[in-house]
Amino acid sequence: MNKLSIEKKTQVITALVEGNSIRATCRMTGTAKGTVTRLLAEIGKACNDYQLKTMINLNCKKLQCDEIWSFCYAKQKNVPEDKQGKFGYGDVWTFTAIDADTKLVPYWMVGQRDAQNAHDFIWGLKSRLGNRVQLTTDGHKMYLEAVEHVFGSGIDYAQIVKLYGQELEGEKRYSPAQCIGAEKKVIQGNPDIKDVSTSYVERQNLTMRMSMRRFTRLTNAFSKKVESLEYAVALHFMYYNLARPHKTLANPYPRTPAMAAGIANHIWTVEEIVRLTD
Repeated sequence: MNKLSIEKKTQVITALVEGNSIRATCRMTGTAKGTVTRLLAEIGKACNDYQLKTMINLNCKKLQCDEIWSFCYAKQKNVPEDKQGKFGYGDVWTFTAIDADTKLVPYWMVGQRDAQNAHDFIWGLKSRLGNRVQLTTDGHKMYLEAVEHVFGSGIDYAQIVKLYGQELEGEKRYSPAQCIGAEKKVIQGNPDIKDVSTSYVERQNLTMRMSMRRFTRLTNAFSKKVESLEYAVALHFMYYNLARPHKTLANPYPRTPAMAAGIANHIWTVEEIVRLTD
Protein backbone atom coordinates (compact mmCIF):
# COMPACT_ATOMS: atom_id res chain seq x y z
CA MET A 1 0.00 0.00 0.00
CA ASN A 2 2.90 2.36 0.72
CA LYS A 3 4.02 2.05 -2.90
CA LEU A 4 0.98 3.96 -4.12
CA SER A 5 1.35 7.72 -4.34
CA ILE A 6 -1.36 9.95 -2.88
CA GLU A 7 -2.25 10.92 -6.44
CA LYS A 8 -2.75 7.30 -7.46
CA LYS A 9 -4.81 6.56 -4.33
CA THR A 10 -6.99 9.57 -5.11
CA GLN A 11 -7.44 8.35 -8.67
CA VAL A 12 -8.54 4.91 -7.47
CA ILE A 13 -10.98 6.22 -4.87
CA THR A 14 -12.43 8.73 -7.35
CA ALA A 15 -13.18 5.90 -9.75
CA LEU A 16 -14.89 3.89 -7.00
CA VAL A 17 -17.09 6.69 -5.66
CA GLU A 18 -18.26 7.47 -9.18
CA GLY A 19 -19.78 4.01 -9.51
CA ASN A 20 -17.08 1.94 -11.17
CA SER A 21 -16.51 -1.70 -10.29
CA ILE A 22 -13.27 -3.00 -8.82
CA ARG A 23 -12.12 -4.48 -12.13
CA ALA A 24 -13.06 -1.35 -14.10
CA THR A 25 -11.11 0.73 -11.58
CA CYS A 26 -8.12 -1.55 -12.07
CA ARG A 27 -8.24 -1.07 -15.82
CA MET A 28 -8.72 2.69 -15.59
CA THR A 29 -5.92 3.29 -13.10
CA GLY A 30 -3.49 0.50 -13.95
CA THR A 31 -3.69 -0.80 -10.38
CA ALA A 32 -3.79 -4.43 -9.26
CA LYS A 33 -7.08 -5.83 -7.96
CA GLY A 34 -5.61 -6.77 -4.60
CA THR A 35 -4.25 -3.27 -4.15
CA VAL A 36 -7.63 -1.69 -4.92
CA THR A 37 -9.50 -3.95 -2.48
CA ARG A 38 -6.95 -3.31 0.29
CA LEU A 39 -7.13 0.44 -0.32
CA LEU A 40 -10.94 0.30 -0.19
CA ALA A 41 -10.80 -1.55 3.12
CA GLU A 42 -8.29 0.88 4.63
CA ILE A 43 -10.08 4.03 3.54
CA GLY A 44 -13.56 2.60 4.11
CA LYS A 45 -12.71 1.88 7.75
CA ALA A 46 -11.25 5.38 8.18
CA CYS A 47 -14.40 6.92 6.66
CA ASN A 48 -16.62 4.94 9.00
CA ASP A 49 -14.57 5.93 12.05
CA TYR A 50 -14.51 9.61 11.04
CA GLN A 51 -18.26 9.84 10.55
CA LEU A 52 -19.04 8.03 13.78
CA LYS A 53 -16.80 10.52 15.57
CA THR A 54 -18.14 13.69 13.96
CA MET A 55 -21.84 12.98 13.43
CA ILE A 56 -23.02 13.50 17.00
CA ASN A 57 -25.57 15.87 18.58
CA LEU A 58 -27.02 16.52 15.13
CA ASN A 59 -29.79 19.08 14.82
CA CYS A 60 -31.93 17.03 12.43
CA LYS A 61 -35.66 17.70 12.42
CA LYS A 62 -37.33 15.49 9.80
CA LEU A 63 -35.81 12.05 9.25
CA GLN A 64 -36.81 9.33 6.82
CA CYS A 65 -35.66 5.70 7.09
CA ASP A 66 -35.66 2.79 4.69
CA GLU A 67 -33.67 -0.31 3.80
CA ILE A 68 -32.17 -1.36 0.47
CA TRP A 69 -31.48 -4.90 -0.72
CA SER A 70 -28.25 -6.38 -2.03
CA PHE A 71 -26.52 -9.73 -1.68
CA CYS A 72 -23.10 -11.08 -0.78
CA TYR A 73 -21.24 -14.20 -1.90
CA ALA A 74 -24.21 -15.56 -3.87
CA LYS A 75 -27.91 -15.03 -4.47
CA GLN A 76 -29.97 -16.43 -1.61
CA LYS A 77 -31.19 -19.38 -3.67
CA ASN A 78 -27.60 -20.33 -4.56
CA VAL A 79 -26.05 -20.16 -1.09
CA PRO A 80 -24.40 -23.52 -0.24
CA GLU A 81 -26.08 -25.59 2.45
CA ASP A 82 -23.17 -25.20 4.89
CA LYS A 83 -23.51 -21.40 4.71
CA GLN A 84 -27.29 -21.18 4.89
CA GLY A 85 -28.46 -18.86 7.67
CA LYS A 86 -25.06 -17.21 8.14
CA PHE A 87 -24.94 -13.44 7.88
CA GLY A 88 -22.93 -12.32 4.86
CA TYR A 89 -24.15 -15.11 2.60
CA GLY A 90 -27.15 -14.33 0.43
CA ASP A 91 -29.53 -11.46 1.13
CA VAL A 92 -28.05 -8.42 2.88
CA TRP A 93 -29.92 -5.20 3.68
CA THR A 94 -28.53 -1.72 4.24
CA PHE A 95 -30.61 0.48 6.55
CA THR A 96 -30.33 4.21 5.88
CA ALA A 97 -31.67 7.42 7.39
CA ILE A 98 -31.74 10.83 5.70
CA ASP A 99 -32.52 14.32 6.95
CA ALA A 100 -35.16 15.84 4.68
CA ASP A 101 -33.82 19.40 5.13
CA THR A 102 -30.05 19.01 4.79
CA LYS A 103 -30.04 15.70 2.84
CA LEU A 104 -27.46 14.45 5.35
CA VAL A 105 -27.30 10.69 5.92
CA PRO A 106 -26.48 10.62 9.65
CA TYR A 107 -26.49 6.86 10.11
CA TRP A 108 -26.61 3.61 8.16
CA MET A 109 -26.16 -0.05 9.00
CA VAL A 110 -25.52 -3.19 6.98
CA GLY A 111 -27.46 -6.12 8.37
CA GLN A 112 -30.46 -8.39 7.98
CA ARG A 113 -34.06 -7.31 7.52
CA ASP A 114 -35.44 -8.38 10.87
CA ALA A 115 -36.62 -6.95 14.18
CA GLN A 116 -33.25 -7.19 15.95
CA ASN A 117 -31.38 -5.37 13.19
CA ALA A 118 -34.12 -2.74 12.95
CA HIS A 119 -33.76 -2.17 16.70
CA ASP A 120 -29.96 -1.86 16.42
CA PHE A 121 -30.31 0.57 13.52
CA ILE A 122 -32.82 2.80 15.32
CA TRP A 123 -30.65 2.71 18.44
CA GLY A 124 -27.61 3.79 16.42
CA LEU A 125 -29.62 6.54 14.77
CA LYS A 126 -30.78 7.90 18.11
CA SER A 127 -27.16 8.08 19.31
CA ARG A 128 -26.45 10.57 16.52
CA LEU A 129 -29.24 13.00 17.44
CA GLY A 130 -29.23 15.97 19.77
CA ASN A 131 -32.94 16.80 19.80
CA ARG A 132 -36.46 15.46 19.25
CA VAL A 133 -37.18 14.58 15.61
CA GLN A 134 -40.05 13.66 13.33
CA LEU A 135 -39.45 10.21 11.83
CA THR A 136 -41.13 8.55 8.85
CA THR A 137 -40.70 4.92 7.77
CA ASP A 138 -42.60 2.62 5.47
CA GLY A 139 -45.19 0.26 6.91
CA HIS A 140 -42.79 -2.57 7.77
CA LYS A 141 -43.82 -3.83 11.21
CA MET A 142 -40.21 -4.30 12.39
CA TYR A 143 -39.94 -0.53 12.84
CA LEU A 144 -42.92 -0.27 15.19
CA GLU A 145 -41.39 -2.05 18.17
CA ALA A 146 -37.90 -0.72 17.44
CA VAL A 147 -38.93 2.95 17.46
CA GLU A 148 -41.13 2.55 20.54
CA HIS A 149 -38.44 0.70 22.50
CA VAL A 150 -35.58 3.06 21.57
CA PHE A 151 -37.30 6.47 21.61
CA GLY A 152 -40.24 5.84 23.91
CA SER A 153 -42.43 8.94 23.86
CA GLY A 154 -39.58 11.19 22.78
CA ILE A 155 -40.34 11.19 19.06
CA ASP A 156 -42.98 12.20 16.53
CA TYR A 157 -43.35 9.06 14.44
CA ALA A 158 -45.50 8.21 11.43
CA GLN A 159 -45.58 5.52 8.78
CA ILE A 160 -46.53 5.82 5.13
CA VAL A 161 -48.13 2.67 3.74
CA LYS A 162 -48.26 2.42 -0.03
CA LEU A 163 -51.16 0.63 -1.69
CA TYR A 164 -50.50 -1.35 -4.86
CA GLY A 165 -52.75 -2.69 -7.58
CA GLN A 166 -52.42 -6.04 -9.29
CA GLU A 167 -49.03 -6.96 -10.73
CA LEU A 168 -48.60 -6.54 -14.47
CA GLU A 169 -49.13 -9.78 -16.36
CA GLY A 170 -45.90 -11.26 -17.68
CA GLU A 171 -43.70 -8.58 -16.07
CA LYS A 172 -43.78 -9.59 -12.42
CA ARG A 173 -40.03 -9.89 -12.09
CA TYR A 174 -38.91 -6.49 -13.31
CA SER A 175 -41.91 -4.16 -13.09
CA PRO A 176 -43.45 -3.37 -9.71
CA ALA A 177 -47.20 -3.25 -9.40
CA GLN A 178 -48.75 0.18 -9.89
CA CYS A 179 -48.94 2.30 -6.75
CA ILE A 180 -52.57 3.38 -6.46
CA GLY A 181 -52.30 5.34 -3.24
CA ALA A 182 -50.55 5.92 0.07
CA GLU A 183 -51.91 6.01 3.58
CA LYS A 184 -50.24 8.11 6.27
CA LYS A 185 -50.51 6.70 9.79
CA VAL A 186 -49.59 8.60 12.94
CA ILE A 187 -47.97 6.11 15.31
CA GLN A 188 -47.02 8.35 18.21
CA GLY A 189 -46.32 11.95 19.11
CA ASN A 190 -47.50 14.82 16.94
CA PRO A 191 -45.90 14.53 13.49
CA ASP A 192 -46.72 17.14 10.85
CA ILE A 193 -48.75 15.16 8.30
CA LYS A 194 -47.54 17.21 5.35
CA ASP A 195 -43.97 16.12 6.12
CA VAL A 196 -44.79 12.40 6.42
CA SER A 197 -42.90 11.02 3.43
CA THR A 198 -40.19 8.57 2.40
CA SER A 199 -39.45 10.22 -0.95
CA TYR A 200 -35.99 11.47 -0.03
CA VAL A 201 -34.75 8.20 1.43
CA GLU A 202 -36.13 6.27 -1.56
CA ARG A 203 -34.27 8.67 -3.86
CA GLN A 204 -31.17 7.99 -1.77
CA ASN A 205 -31.63 4.31 -2.57
CA LEU A 206 -31.34 5.18 -6.25
CA THR A 207 -28.23 7.26 -5.57
CA MET A 208 -26.68 4.24 -3.85
CA ARG A 209 -27.47 1.95 -6.77
CA MET A 210 -25.99 4.46 -9.23
CA SER A 211 -22.90 5.25 -7.14
CA MET A 212 -21.91 1.79 -5.89
CA ARG A 213 -21.49 -0.97 -8.44
CA ARG A 214 -22.23 -3.56 -5.76
CA PHE A 215 -25.83 -2.38 -5.59
CA THR A 216 -26.51 -2.47 -9.33
CA ARG A 217 -29.14 -5.07 -10.12
CA LEU A 218 -28.69 -7.97 -12.56
CA THR A 219 -24.89 -7.77 -12.73
CA ASN A 220 -21.97 -9.81 -11.39
CA ALA A 221 -20.52 -6.85 -9.48
CA PHE A 222 -21.72 -8.02 -6.08
CA SER A 223 -19.64 -8.11 -2.89
CA LYS A 224 -17.91 -11.40 -2.20
CA LYS A 225 -17.53 -10.52 1.51
CA VAL A 226 -19.90 -8.51 3.67
CA GLU A 227 -16.95 -6.56 5.09
CA SER A 228 -16.20 -5.26 1.59
CA LEU A 229 -19.80 -4.10 1.29
CA GLU A 230 -19.54 -2.26 4.62
CA TYR A 231 -16.34 -0.52 3.52
CA ALA A 232 -17.90 0.51 0.21
CA VAL A 233 -21.00 1.92 1.96
CA ALA A 234 -18.87 3.89 4.44
CA LEU A 235 -16.82 5.37 1.59
CA HIS A 236 -19.96 6.20 -0.38
CA PHE A 237 -21.55 8.14 2.47
CA MET A 238 -18.28 9.91 3.28
CA TYR A 239 -18.18 11.15 -0.31
CA TYR A 240 -21.92 11.87 -0.42
CA ASN A 241 -22.06 13.73 2.90
CA LEU A 242 -18.84 15.73 2.70
CA ALA A 243 -17.49 15.89 -0.85
CA ARG A 244 -20.43 15.92 -3.25
CA PRO A 245 -22.33 19.24 -3.50
CA HIS A 246 -26.09 18.72 -3.50
CA LYS A 247 -28.04 20.65 -6.13
CA THR A 248 -30.90 21.48 -3.77
CA LEU A 249 -28.42 23.06 -1.34
CA ALA A 250 -26.77 25.38 -3.88
CA ASN A 251 -28.43 28.57 -2.58
CA PRO A 252 -26.68 30.82 -1.60
CA TYR A 253 -23.55 28.84 -2.59
CA PRO A 254 -22.66 25.21 -3.41
CA ARG A 255 -22.86 23.07 -0.29
CA THR A 256 -22.65 19.46 0.74
CA PRO A 257 -25.12 17.89 3.19
CA ALA A 258 -22.45 18.07 5.90
CA MET A 259 -22.06 21.82 5.34
CA ALA A 260 -25.83 22.31 5.47
CA ALA A 261 -25.92 20.34 8.73
CA GLY A 262 -23.11 22.44 10.24
CA ILE A 263 -20.52 19.67 10.64
CA ALA A 264 -18.22 20.80 7.81
CA ASN A 265 -17.09 24.23 6.65
CA HIS A 266 -15.99 23.40 3.12
CA ILE A 267 -16.46 20.93 0.28
CA TRP A 268 -14.05 18.06 0.84
CA THR A 269 -11.87 16.76 -1.97
CA VAL A 270 -11.29 13.06 -2.60
CA GLU A 271 -7.67 13.63 -1.66
CA GLU A 272 -8.77 14.81 1.80
CA ILE A 273 -10.75 11.59 2.20
CA VAL A 274 -7.71 9.55 1.19
CA ARG A 275 -5.52 11.41 3.71
CA LEU A 276 -7.73 10.20 6.57
CA THR A 277 -5.45 7.17 6.63
CA ASP A 278 -2.24 9.21 7.03
